[in-house]
Amino acid sequence: MTRDRLILVVAAFLSAMTTMAQQRLPLSVDDVVRIGLENSKTLHASQMEVQMAGARASEVNAARLPSLKANAAYTRLSDVVPFSITLPGSSTSYTVSPSIINNYSVRASLVQPLFTGFRLDGASRAADASAEAARQNFGKDRNDLIFNLKNAYWSLYKALEVKKVLDENAEQVQAHLADAQNLMEQGLATANDVLKVQVQLSNARLAQIDAKNAVWMARVNLNNQMGIKLTTEVDLTTPIFHVPDHFDALDALVQKANEIRPDVKGMESRVEASDAAITVAQSGWWPQISLQANYLNARPNARIFPAKDQFTDTWDVGLNVSFDLWNWGATAHHTAEAKAQYQQTVDLLGSMKDRIALEVTQNYLALQQAKEKIEVARQSVGQAEENFRITNDKYKEGLSLTTDLLDADVAVTQAKTNYTQALVDYEIAEAKLRTSIGE
Repeated sequence: MTRDRLILVVAAFLSAMTTMAQQRLPLSVDDVVRIGLENSKTLHASQMEVQMAGARASEVNAARLPSLKANAAYTRLSDVVPFSITLPGSSTSYTVSPSIINNYSVRASLVQPLFTGFRLDGASRAADASAEAARQNFGKDRNDLIFNLKNAYWSLYKALEVKKVLDENAEQVQAHLADAQNLMEQGLATANDVLKVQVQLSNARLAQIDAKNAVWMARVNLNNQMGIKLTTEVDLTTPIFHVPDHFDALDALVQKANEIRPDVKGMESRVEASDAAITVAQSGWWPQISLQANYLNARPNARIFPAKDQFTDTWDVGLNVSFDLWNWGATAHHTAEAKAQYQQTVDLLGSMKDRIALEVTQNYLALQQAKEKIEVARQSVGQAEENFRITNDKYKEGLSLTTDLLDADVAVTQAKTNYTQALVDYEIAEAKLRTSIGE
C-alpha cells in the first residue's frame, strides 16, 4: 500500500469514526424510563434486597420442618488391658470387655419441633412480613426512579426550548443592530442608539452561552439518570401537548395514596412484623417440646455388652421438653422491648400518613397553579409579540425610541421563556402528583 493510499484510508476511517461519534440518540420519555429502569444500579440493589428478604423468610420457615442430620466418626483409642474375670475354682480367665482400639460410628438424627411457645409461628410471620416490606420498598424505589427520569427528561426539554428562544432573540437583536446602523447612516438614529443595541446583543450572546451550558448540564443529568455514557447526544422526541389530565378530588387522592403507595404498604408490613416479634419474645414463657429420633451403626456399639469388634445398629426415639424456670426476667424484658418497638412502628406509620397527606396536598395545589400559569403565560406571549410588532413599526418610522424597542424585545423573550417554564412545570407537577399517590 502506498503512502498516499494509506493516508486516504486513515482519513476515511477517522471520518467514519467522527460520523459515528456525532450520531444522536432519539428517545421518547417512555424510552428514557425504560432505559433508566434497566440500567439503574440502585434499583438492582433494591431488587437484591427483595431476594435476600425472601431467602431469609424461606430459611425461617424451614425451621418449622423436621431436620435430618448425619454424622460419621472414627476414634483411635490407646491400648488398655482387656477386662477379664476368672471364675472360682477355675484357672481359665474370660474376657468380658475386650480392648477395641479402632472405633467407628455412623449416626442419623431426626428432630421435629412440636411446640415452641409459638416462637416459630411468630418468626415465620415476621420474616414473611419483612419480605413483603422489602418488595414494597422496591416498588417505592422504582416509582421514585421513574419520577427522577421524567423530571430529567422535561428539564432537558425546558433547557432546549429556552436555548431556542434565546437563539431567536440573539438573531432578532442582530437584525435590530443592522436597522439601527442604517437609521444612523440616514441621520434618524444616534451613535448612542447603536451602542444600546450592541450592549443588548452582547447580553443576548451571554445568555446564549448560559443556555448552552444549561442544555449540556441537563443532558448530562439525564444520561446519568439513565445510566448511559454522559456524553451521549440525546434527541427528545416527545413534545409537550398540553392536555390536562383529570384527577379526583384532593381527599380522594390522599385516601388513594394511603391505600396503594408502596412505602405505606411496606410500613404496614413492618407493623405486622413487629407484632409477630412480640409473639417470639413471649415464647420464653412456654415449654419447648421436640421429637427426636436417632439411628446408630457403630463398631463397637456401646449399647451391646459385651463389646464386639463389629458393626451393630441400634435406634432410639425420645421426647424432649425444656422450660425456663428462672432467667432473671429476660423474657419479660424482651417482651417489653418488642412491644415498645411495635408501638414505635405504629407511630411511624401514622407519621408517614400525615406526611403523605401534606405531600399530596402540596403537589395537588402545585398542579393547579401550574395549570393556571399556562393560560396566563400563553396570553402574555401573544401580548408581548403584538407589543413588539407595534413598537418595531413605530421605531422604523422614527416614532419610538431604541430603548422602547429593546424593552419590547426583552418582554417577548421573557414571555416565551415563562411559557416554556409553565409547560414544563405542569408536566413535572403532574408526574410528582402521580408519584405521591403511588401511580
